[in-house]
Amino acid sequence: MQPIAHIHTDFPTKFGVPRQSGLVDRLTSVIVFEPEFRNPDYLRGIEGWSHLWLIWQFHRVAPDDYSPTVLPPKLGGKTRVGVFATRSPFRPNNLGLSCVRLLRIDYDVPCGPVLIVGGIDMMDGTPIYDIKPYVPIADCHPEASKGFSSRTQEHVLSVEFAPALIEKVPENKREALIGILSQDPRPGYEDDPERRYGVEFAGMDVRFHVRGDVLKVCEIVPAGGAYSPK
Repeated sequence: MQPIAHIHTDFPTKFGVPRQSGLVDRLTSVIVFEPEFRNPDYLRGIEGWSHLWLIWQFHRVAPDDYSPTVLPPKLGGKTRVGVFATRSPFRPNNLGLSCVRLLRIDYDVPCGPVLIVGGIDMMDGTPIYDIKPYVPIADCHPEASKGFSSRTQEHVLSVEFAPALIEKVPENKREALIGILSQDPRPGYEDDPERRYGVEFAGMDVRFHVRGDVLKVCEIVPAGGAYSPK
């Protein structure tokens, strides 16, 4: 197989990337096709679908870095389950699967056509191997069981910014950043109210601590590495 495209996101590192696609709908990214797949015919009719499946690679994971069992962070990092019962990146074929929202198609841009998508859960530069339409009548199963995810804590943090700090965030990135932080980027087994964490996002290093259900941003400094789609 060969990548058909790469996705450009605001995440140069994995910390802070939403744990699943669709959790932060305001996160937008750009899918740029490889030169041999930039023929618009490849996308003919795609605008009729609101959501797409992306098949991609955990490209920062070593090919042989896996075992039969893993320790999901959402189970506290202490309970082993089979790798095929999880979405861990550490698997024999390090492929990921994400459902994203198709926002628009830009044809008249360098390297176009490109896809602008929302609700991503991938790092910058992630290779994409295939794109397929999300078909609600076949792909949506409201009655599906939740597996061990039904035993994990589902919570959304309240995010606090001092006015001077929120002004440092570009206006078109604020809702996405608040959405990322509200999902609690920390590993599920960490709960140190004194520890300061940092998320690199859209060229910023956003530093925060969490006490109870409140995440407070305490500093924002420049950080390099991520391409920031407009």
